[in-house]
Amino acid sequence: MLYALPNDVIMKTKLSVNINKVATIRNARGGNNPDLLKVAKDCELFGADGITVHPRPDERHIRYADVPSLQAILRTEFNIEGYPSKEFMDLVLRVRPSQVTLVPDKPSQLTSDSGWNTVEEQEFLRDILNDLRTAGIRSSLFINADVRMAEYAAKAGADRVELYTGPYAHGYAHDREKAIAPFLETARVVKRLGIGLNAGHDLSLENLTYFTDVIPWVDEVSIGHALICDALYLGLEKTIAEYQKCLIKK
Repeated sequence: MLYALPNDVIMKTKLSVNINKVATIRNARGGNNPDLLKVAKDCELFGADGITVHPRPDERHIRYADVPSLQAILRTEFNIEGYPSKEFMDLVLRVRPSQVTLVPDKPSQLTSDSGWNTVEEQEFLRDILNDLRTAGIRSSLFINADVRMAEYAAKAGADRVELYTGPYAHGYAHDREKAIAPFLETARVVKRLGIGLNAGHDLSLENLTYFTDVIPWVDEVSIGHALICDALYLGLEKTIAEYQKCLIKK
């Protein structure tokens, strides 16, 4: 059975499921098991509001060839993350997803663990963001919870920022009010600037509800690692339903 959401609730924040880890499992043995396209379609069927992928130059999980195939079958929002190299920009400008999230990752990085310095990279980012805008693609800049970084992201022309929530997740168990304080401060500035707000990295069933209770104007969260880990025990369908419950505000 499908885990339907109640009819009397308002979804404040969209859930984009990052399927990188599914591709990692596929690539470990070659072939097409699990079938990435089927998993993506099932995520949509089970209630995901979007799909996120992060194709890296070494293609250790999502391959560049996966991206057009996903674009062709997805019915929800498609978010592509990555460093704006020439190859990456050629890909996203050809595919034209709903959103491109720019991250400052080096090719060798295991995961995205810091945000852009939007002050120092202002000129570079402004040109890239303009290219995305011209192509009709919504842009998001991955930043740390820092007011100044948010202000300069807006100056560069970003449609949204995505807050790197790793520090929040790591501090949540010890002192959740202290952990969320810089995120709330930055989120308030983002709201005042009139740009959109996304969040992602290490968000989980444990810490997601509090984050969106305190900052209910988050447009979208992108969650992959924790969600796929939970799905090993709960199943993908129920896991997506549980994450959606965290985002429902009466």
